[in-house]
Amino acid sequence: MNLVTAHDYAWIRTSPLFRHMTGSGYTLTLIQGRTSREVLRAMEAEPVGTGAGTVGLLEADDAHHADVDYDYWDESYVAGAFTARGEMGDWTLVLGFDGGLGIAHACVETLSQGGRVVAHSTNGGKPIDLFHWFEDGGLRTTFEVPSARDGNTPDELVPLLREVGFPLTPDGEHDESAPDVDRKAAVLALTERLTGIRVTESLLQDATYELGLVPEQPAEEWKGVVIDITDAHGARLYREWTYDEIATATERARAEANAPVVITYDGPPAIHHSEHEADG
Repeated sequence: MNLVTAHDYAWIRTSPLFRHMTGSGYTLTLIQGRTSREVLRAMEAEPVGTGAGTVGLLEADDAHHADVDYDYWDESYVAGAFTARGEMGDWTLVLGFDGGLGIAHACVETLSQGGRVVAHSTNGGKPIDLFHWFEDGGLRTTFEVPSARDGNTPDELVPLLREVGFPLTPDGEHDESAPDVDRKAAVLALTERLTGIRVTESLLQDATYELGLVPEQPAEEWKGVVIDITDAHGARLYREWTYDEIATATERARAEANAPVVITYDGPPAIHHSEHEADG
């Protein structure tokens, strides 16, 4: 039985490679039962040869971005894939220094048909750290903060989350009495629990990557805006606007702005003088 915990991934905080990954933004994805070529093809990546370790992957990605026109924001990147063998069989590991964009959901749903996909990412800078678990075409669990989970089965992983070190109560709420944990190390431990793949610095550095240039993904059509804020006192502000509501309000504001301006004067009434007063 795999009893890995966050403690087993403490190495990430002294790793120059992982420091670069979190600083620049990355996505690491494990896909069950698919070859590297299958995965890169599903990502619509153009083959660009192979890379010797993360050095080769970084060199290929840097060479691609050196040719990018910086007058236009281009989110294409070079991803590297290789076969990782673990206690649960063969998986394809995909690593991309993509700013934490992640593989498109539609692609991951397809790749997880009949199997499992587990991914985690960081967007760099002031980080947003995301975790995704797909199974047989569906998003089972996703979270940034483990106490605020989403997906088709958001609570299924609660026992595992607690075992790897996340401070959660048995019902999945944040446990303030539990010791804090390195969230990224805990996510790596959770990923190993779900895949059987032990991710190490040498695994990433020494692999031969099959490289593919992943095109920029088209922007998804947005359907609405949600504001969901909880302050330090626990008070929550939640408001949702649909696209139609926003469009209607925008048109109303535009009509009001373009309407003609009517100036009225509410001054005192005019004073009328009699002829006698005028003659005097």
